[in-house]
Amino acid sequence: MPVQDPGQRQAAEAAAGDRDSHLYHPYRTLYFVDTPYGSAPLPVWERPEPAPRAAPVPLSRAKIADTAIRIADAHGLDGLSVRKIAKELGVGPMRLYDYVVNRSELLDLMVDAVYARIAEAGQHSGWRTTVLAIVHRTREVALDHEWFVDLLGGRPHLGPHALAVGEATAAALSRAPGVRDIDDLQRALGVLNAFIVGALRREVTERRTARSTGTDVSTWQAALGPYLTRMLETGRYPTVARLVVDGAHLDAEVTFHHSLTTILDGVISHPRTKAPRSGG
Repeated sequence: MPVQDPGQRQAAEAAAGDRDSHLYHPYRTLYFVDTPYGSAPLPVWERPEPAPRAAPVPLSRAKIADTAIRIADAHGLDGLSVRKIAKELGVGPMRLYDYVVNRSELLDLMVDAVYARIAEAGQHSGWRTTVLAIVHRTREVALDHEWFVDLLGGRPHLGPHALAVGEATAAALSRAPGVRDIDDLQRALGVLNAFIVGALRREVTERRTARSTGTDVSTWQAALGPYLTRMLETGRYPTVARLVVDGAHLDAEVTFHHSLTTILDGVISHPRTKAPRSGG
């Protein structure tokens, strides 16, 4: 139900988090829902869009999110602010407060817009083809929107497009030959998600390092080559020497694909193991 009382709105703002002076608006209408822990604001996904007003620039949450994404693509999350978004849209900052309660909601909208692109990977005939398509699309959009990687690895994203991607991934993995029950499915999803987060963060970190230092990985390796050669010639690191000398040095995309297929191979071939007892 809508709440108009400013005192109740202030309490809701505090509960929602990220309440600071430049995000708080004393006349914003919030909607509340009863939970086992008391009343809480409805998530942005369930609140209706504000009623259209007679204004030169029409707004929507999608338009705000698209503008925020363009700014974050150019300047990162640290360069993102309500004022910059409002300026880009040609409106006053206060108008944005009708659409998002705080920065967390803004980021939720941005993230789910990215997941909409991932969802375009769609379903394929086989479980493996579906997972490969989703994960490779995730890498593609993450490299287009590097800030997206900074928001991976925490609590799950629960926007409608994020849930659709999660459903498609889980449904595909549930059909894998090595996934026999819900425990297998949870483990498979956990390993896959850990790989995605780690691999994408590593690749994006390297891209950022190359930009900030002006030195790509090949130049960095060449600069340290003589030192590494001297260390390997000591004979103390024989396995590392084999990796450096005999290992294949593939580009990031091929390495990502090989690692992903290795994980999927493990999903279908792992033996049943007994889960350890908790607490001991």
